[in-house]
This record gives sequence, structure tokens and C-alpha cells, in this order.
Amino acid sequence: MTTHRAKGPGIRLAAPAPGWAITADVVVVGSGVAGLTCALRCAAAGLSTVVVTKARLDDGSTRWAQGGIAAALGEGDTPEQHLDDTLVAGAGLCDEEAVRALVTEGPGAVHRLIAAGARFDASAEGGIALTREGGHHRRRIAHAGGDATGAEISRALVGAVRDAGLRTVENALVLDLLTDAGGRTAGVSLHVMGEGRHDGVGAVHAPAVVLATGGMGQIFSATTNPAVSTGDGVALALRAGAEVSDLEFVQFHPTVLFLGADSEGQQPLVSEAVRGEGAHLVDAAGVRFMAGQHELAELAPRDIVAKAIMRRMREQGADHMYLDARHFGAAMWEQRFPTILAACRAHGIDPVTEPVPVAPAAHYASGGVRTDLHGRTTVPGLWACGEVACTGVHGANRLASNSLLEGLVFAERIAADIAAHPPAPAGAPGPESESESGPAAALPLIAPEARADIQRIMSHGAGVLRSAESLRDAAEALARIDRAAAEGDGRVKAGEPGVDSWETTNLLRVAQVLAAAALEREETRGCHWREDRPDRDDTAFHRHLVVRVAPDRSLVVTRTDGTAFPPTAPREHQP
Repeated sequence: MTTHRAKGPGIRLAAPAPGWAITADVVVVGSGVAGLTCALRCAAAGLSTVVVTKARLDDGSTRWAQGGIAAALGEGDTPEQHLDDTLVAGAGLCDEEAVRALVTEGPGAVHRLIAAGARFDASAEGGIALTREGGHHRRRIAHAGGDATGAEISRALVGAVRDAGLRTVENALVLDLLTDAGGRTAGVSLHVMGEGRHDGVGAVHAPAVVLATGGMGQIFSATTNPAVSTGDGVALALRAGAEVSDLEFVQFHPTVLFLGADSEGQQPLVSEAVRGEGAHLVDAAGVRFMAGQHELAELAPRDIVAKAIMRRMREQGADHMYLDARHFGAAMWEQRFPTILAACRAHGIDPVTEPVPVAPAAHYASGGVRTDLHGRTTVPGLWACGEVACTGVHGANRLASNSLLEGLVFAERIAADIAAHPPAPAGAPGPESESESGPAAALPLIAPEARADIQRIMSHGAGVLRSAESLRDAAEALARIDRAAAEGDGRVKAGEPGVDSWETTNLLRVAQVLAAAALEREETRGCHWREDRPDRDDTAFHRHLVVRVAPDRSLVVTRTDGTAFPPTAPREHQP
């Protein structure tokens, strides 16, 4: 087998050397729908599999998913129709081959999820109850517990993992990819936060690493993402030399419960399924403003609805709009949307009797670590699936409820790929990850106090509304934070090795990549809205932007030749 020396920039997080280690064939980092599905499939194929997760097994983003999972399951619906809706939402940037894999394999993946124990809501006829969401021309969203789909999927998969006896390491922040003397993937380093059989910095030695670490919503002040979504997987991949793509396409969910202009952190989501069941978007005067703006009105793709809300807010000098579903009545709210109803009432709002104040907030990263159709990244031995990955499925704007399906389908594809080509044992990892130029250099850490600054910079400069000026300002402000840490600026407290500093360092790097890509894409497309470039430019930008980190830590941004991604690592370079 040909050995392949890693071509990474030679950067790692400053951290103590691993004080303990465990060994496996595959290590899966993340415990959402993608991570647990992949781990179960790998284990079923006879591969020794370890799951590493940042909090508890059920604490990722999957648990918070409300609306459901999209698949062509209903009478008269077809994968081709699902494909058409996905391509339209993606604004010309979807990889059609990836989308076709998603929609054709999706129904089977959902039925396998049911076989694993997931219980979806049933229709009066006894089949799976289906609803509609934005961008879908058919009712094809399967849901559970009314509006608690993610919680049910997480429950089923966590139970399956427990029943299968998979080895898990909870409360563990992944740090860096490990490589052997030949540059081949050899596992990950991680820090366990004081619980379980291990503590402190350790390692999982494995020749196959699957990133399923979720999103990066915490780079913004207000997000629907949980606190663990700090972009750790994308940052690790960049340090390992992987390419990332489409990070400028951050989907801002149009209807997030508005808790005040100064509210920060995770915000309650008001699922698109509420609009799918007939709720209306209105302004303070009760006037509907989506009718006439799109053939689907309130059910237009999310980028269109978010932009319409922002425009109306600007026109009226308001900081939020309203979602009116009073006509549902108490019974429907209690049966169909019990989670949302409880969240609203906990904040003093009763959707049964009053419109719900809403505003867009950061929700989903359409881009991430670039992969092929088998989840392989540009680093041999490293795979990625779920929100951390960029498969090409979502293009410039994710179609509602395609995220859970993508996690399922591509997790199964990764497991099949690894099982078909069992990973050869890697050599012993070196004391540090290495690049072609030698041992990796420790990355200066960013102090936790900078986290709120990074979030404010990104919310102001790279939020729903962007311009060259706002993005340049954001990039320069982020660079100042980076330089201060690198140069040991006495006015700025340097970070010490520890979870808070590692997370903040990851947030800064991911924020820098997003700002650089958003500045480079001088057009408006999908959920990337440039006020200074309001039109779509297919001549220059009907293609993806790919970003990698150079050895000097600078960002290198290139463009693909079209909407299809170039190949990742050659097969002979995979384990």
C-alpha cells in the first residue's frame, strides 16, 4: 500500500501530551444522527468502533431538531421531485450527483432508522404522518412527538448504541488529528472533562477518523445551536490540511423566538413546520408580507423568507416581526407543537392567544469540510458527515429538513466505504502531528474573554446582511485578535490550554474562514446576501469557494471550475 505523507500546514492546538490512550479501528467524533448512525454501521460490519462526544451522547444539535426529516415517502411523491426542490433551494450550487444519492437512498435510510427504534407520528390511515416545510412542493416531512423529531431520533440511536455495547467517551473535546511517521491518519487527541474512566488529555489511536461534530452557530451572538457547536471539527480539519468549502452559506432560520435585541446564546426555534401547517408572517399591524413575494408565500425557501423579514424590519425600523397561528386553536398547539408552545409560554408568550415575535438567527452551516460522495475528505483516513461536512447537497441554501436525512445517508455511505476497504493499522502516532516540513507548531491560544467579541464581530459584519465594508471590518477585527495572541500583546490576555481557550481558538479560525469566503463571493446567492452586490453572478460565481490553511497560517481561497467538486484523496491513499 502506498504511504502518503500528510500535507497539512503543520499546526496543532497547544495542549499537554496525551496521558492515556485507547485503540480502535474507527473513531467517530460526534453523537448526533450522523455520528451514531455511522458508528452503528461500522460496528455492525465488525470494526472496533469508539464514539467520542463533547458532552453527553444526546447533547448535540440533533436533539434540538423540531420539524422533521425529509424523504419521498408519501403517495405520489418521488425522489425526482425531492431532487428538484433541493436543487431550486440550493440556488445553482448543489452537486446534482450528491443530491441524487440523498433523495434516492433517503427513503430506505428512514425505514432503517425506524427499524433501529425511532417512532414517527402516524397518520389516521396508520402510515407515517407527513407535513410540508419551506421549499417543498409536497408533504414529505416525517416528524415525531409533534415537534420533537430530533429528540426521538437521538433517543432511538443512543439506545441502539447502548444496546450494541459500543465504547463511548463522553464529555470529551477533540483537539487534533494524529498522524504516524508516514503521515497517515492515526487517530485523534482529545481532552476529557473530568468524568468517566479517563481524565485530561488523551488519545484514541485509529487509522480511520470520522468527523461528525455538528455546526458552528456559536460564532454568532444569537443562534439556535447548542453551546457545544463551536466549529471544532472544521477547525481540526483545517489544521490537519483539509479543504473546507461553502462556509459563507450560513442559513439564518427566519423564525426564531425573539427574546430582545441584546439576547445572546442559544435561542428557541419556532419550527418551519408551524408555517407548514398554515401560520402567517405578519408585521406589528397584522399585515401579511410574504404573499406576492414568492409562489409559496410563507413556505418559500428559508433564505427568501429571512430576507423578506429583514427587509420589512428595515422598512419599519423594527427589530422583529410576528408569526400568527392563533387560528390553530389550543388543541392543535398542544398536540402538534407542544415543545414550541412550552418554550413560548416559558418566555411569557402564549401562541394560542397572541402572535409570536420572531427574527432570524444563525441556524445551519451549509458548508464545511469538503468531501466526496463517500464522505472522504482531502486528508487520507479522515471522513466527515453531517453538518460539519460539505457534501455538495445543500448548495447555497439548505432545503428544510434535508439535514437529518443528509446525516443518515452519508453516514451509511461512510460506514460502507470503510467496511469495504478495512483500514490497515497505522504506525504509532508521533508525539505531535507532522506536516511535510516537520513537527507541527503549537497554535497560540485565544483567551476565553475574546469569545463574546468574536460573536459580536460576526453578528455585525457577517450576519444576514453583509457588504464588502462590513466583511472587511470583520476580517480586520478578527485578525487583530489573532495577531495579539500570536505576538503576545501585553494588552491582551493570552489563552492557557483548557477547554474554553481551545473552543475560542476554534471559533476564531472558523470565523476567519467564513469572513474570507463571504468577502470573496461578490454576489448574492442563496443565504449569502451581499447588500452591495444584490444580484446573482453566474459568470464568476457559479462555482464553489474552497479554503485551506497555508503553512504560515494564512488562508488560501480558490474557486472550483463548476458546481461539481474535484476529487478528494486518491483511493490508494485511503487506509
